[in-house]
Amino acid sequence: MENGVVGNGICSSESVNGSRDVWSCKFSDSGSADHLVVMVNGILGSATDWKFAAEQFVKALPDKVFVLCSEKNVSTLTLDGVDVMGDRLAEEVLDVIQRKPNLNKISFVAHSVGGLVARYAIGKLYRPPKLTTVEDSSVNECDKDSRGTIGGLEAMNFITVATPHLGSRGNKQVPFLFGVPAFEKAASCVIHLIFRRTGRHLFLTDTDEGKPPLLKRMIEDYDDCYFMSALQTFKRRVVYSNVGYDHIVGWRTSSIRRNVELPKWEDTVNEKYPHVVYEERCKGYDEQSETTSVEDDGSDKIEEELVTGLSRVSWEKVDVSFHSIRHRFAAHSVIQVLSLPPNVSIAN
Repeated sequence: MENGVVGNGICSSESVNGSRDVWSCKFSDSGSADHLVVMVNGILGSATDWKFAAEQFVKALPDKVFVLCSEKNVSTLTLDGVDVMGDRLAEEVLDVIQRKPNLNKISFVAHSVGGLVARYAIGKLYRPPKLTTVEDSSVNECDKDSRGTIGGLEAMNFITVATPHLGSRGNKQVPFLFGVPAFEKAASCVIHLIFRRTGRHLFLTDTDEGKPPLLKRMIEDYDDCYFMSALQTFKRRVVYSNVGYDHIVGWRTSSIRRNVELPKWEDTVNEKYPHVVYEERCKGYDEQSETTSVEDDGSDKIEEELVTGLSRVSWEKVDVSFHSIRHRFAAHSVIQVLSLPPNVSIAN
């Protein structure tokens, strides 16, 4: 997130609302950290899923970041629906902001379904820019540099890891169904029996009060939720995706691409991080501007709308592959970096 040096140790405490706050022992009393990093787990996950990564943030930036590993949506609570979880996360973040007056920046790092939850939460937390007017005779001039905020904080990084941004209902969006249409259709019909409202949202079968599916609502500012305005407010948006061996979330949906846009990748393109096999910076395009036409590649209409909607903002796309490691079949979890084996170090 920012350049920094390795800090001196980690300490943690339970916050008043039950969340796990992690920060540097050296600076915990001074309260000098001004950057809130919110880490969100995936379905059936918990705050401990991000414990290792949170500690790395704090070690590298002990006096700069305050890390919140969300505990409001854990275990079976992750089956309550993206909207319900998003509301909980938004309340949790606001509570931290109120208790930490030194905070002025915010970033999100989310795994799997947690990325959708984070997108919903920022839509609730978004505050439109306050335009300051300067009266000069009879002329009012607006401050053009004013930007919207997330809960009153400057939006810095929005990072998702193996998140099904396009949902899970399309062909090969859930790889363990082997791309068999009959299996995918059956899954769409029974997913709510396993994953309840969250399953309906992922397969876009939710029809709450006649509204469009939630994921479709989340590609625009809808009612009192500023989903796209909030996403656009962040200085950086990054998606990390598995190119293979992720049996839960397909490459297309996690990287916000169409089939024809999936790149050919090399073994390694980043010397520092050997599992990174492709990197791409995609500029956002204006809805009114002419866009490159894409031939029908089998995607359904709603999926195409989701790709188009999310592509209105810029994204950094990082594709990774664990094909050369022993635990490659657990790529959906490995990409999150739960921990490191003994005697193995990581780059700062």
